[in-house]
Amino acid sequence: MSIEQFGISDLALKLQKGSLALFPTDTLPALCSCPKYSKEIWAIKKRPISKPLILMGGCLDDLFEFVHPCAVEDGLKLAKIYWPGALTIVLPTIGNFSENLNCRSDSLGFRVPALRLARDLLLKTGPLATTSANISGEAPVKDALEASIQFPGIPILAPVPWPNSSGMASTVVEWKKGGWNVLRPGSVVLQ
Repeated sequence: MSIEQFGISDLALKLQKGSLALFPTDTLPALCSCPKYSKEIWAIKKRPISKPLILMGGCLDDLFEFVHPCAVEDGLKLAKIYWPGALTIVLPTIGNFSENLNCRSDSLGFRVPALRLARDLLLKTGPLATTSANISGEAPVKDALEASIQFPGIPILAPVPWPNSSGMASTVVEWKKGGWNVLRPGSVVLQ
C-alpha cells in the first residue's frame, strides 16, 4: 500500500484549498483541516457534531488572538507552563470564531503540540482544526500506516515513519471565571 506523503509546504497548499490531512503530534496522530473546512472532519470521522474539535497552533501567539480578553491572563499562565505539550486548554473565544469547531459553545480547546514536526506544519498553515485520527468510537491510530488505512486518500505529512507519540490523549482543562476544571485526564497532570 502506498501512502500519499507531502512535505510541509505542499501539504499546507492542499489544506488551504480545502483538503483534510493527517500529521503526527506528541500525543496521537491528528486529522486536520483549515477551520473554515472543518465540517469535513465530522463527516469523515462519523463524529457527532456535538463533539467539538480543537484548534492546534504552532505557537502560543497564533492561538491567543482568538481568546476572549476575560480569559487571556489565566489562559496564558497555564499555557506558558505546559506548552508546547499535551495540555488542551478550553477558553472562551472572541466573536463567533468557535462556530466552525464547536457548534454548542463560544468556547474552544486550544493546544500547541510538543512535536517539532507538527509545530513546523502549524507555523506554515496557521492554526488548524484538529482531532485524533480515528473513526469516532474506535481506538486511535498509532502511526502513519494505520492513519492511511483508516483514512485512505487523505494526504499525510512526510516523512514517514513518523516520530513515536505517547499514544495517550492530551489532558483537557476548561477555564470558568478564573478556575480550572479537568474535562479529560490525559498525559499531563496539573501541578
